[in-house]
Amino acid sequence: MKKTQKSIIKLENVWKIYEMGDVKVEALRGLSLDVKKHEFVAIKGPSGSGKSTAVNMVGCLDIPSTGKILLDGEDISLMGESDLAQIRGRKIGFVFQKFNLIPTLTAMENVMLPMVFQGTTAEDRQKRAKELLTMVELGDRIDHRPSELSGGQQQRVAIARSLANDPEVILADEPTGNLDSKTGKMVMFFLKKLHKTGKTIIMVTHDDKLAKHADRIEHLIDGKIEQKRKKRG
Repeated sequence: MKKTQKSIIKLENVWKIYEMGDVKVEALRGLSLDVKKHEFVAIKGPSGSGKSTAVNMVGCLDIPSTGKILLDGEDISLMGESDLAQIRGRKIGFVFQKFNLIPTLTAMENVMLPMVFQGTTAEDRQKRAKELLTMVELGDRIDHRPSELSGGQQQRVAIARSLANDPEVILADEPTGNLDSKTGKMVMFFLKKLHKTGKTIIMVTHDDKLAKHADRIEHLIDGKIEQKRKKRG
């Protein structure tokens, strides 16, 4: 009998309601999602479907108005911001569409930054940052700042940064959105490579071609998963 995989991130009937004066905006309306360890899941949805809010919930960047979010079995809605930041920093690595690199820092310094908040020694930070940048084929660009790198190179720095604390989960939000098709394929190559090493990949996208790289596609419509899970092939 095949052993059931353990959930790493689980959302149970999550609602997120923003109050704007007298107006209430329901960004998520009963979102439920169960991501198992080592899965590659794509969350696909059009503009206005609630993808940005879903990213915040899946990435434990925000807490729900109602419902539960379990990160490795722990209910994050019961945590204070300090504890949440620590557990998020250890377990989730983020790759964003706009790279979100700090322009005044070098590639190596950008990759080292998440390790500072986890108390990693300076020597270990430098060693790991060099290893990660070499892994994404940027070993010769460690002293370059973002303005000195192409879009694809910046996104590879972002991938290296997402791995700084060796998280179990990589959350990629439209990771190729600002890249040309050739460079986008290279970024997807690295994400798939990470999945093969055992990382859990959650990718949020509106792109059918990108979504097809995942083992499972979840369709987000009007703030909730509308269709049953679909497997590739």
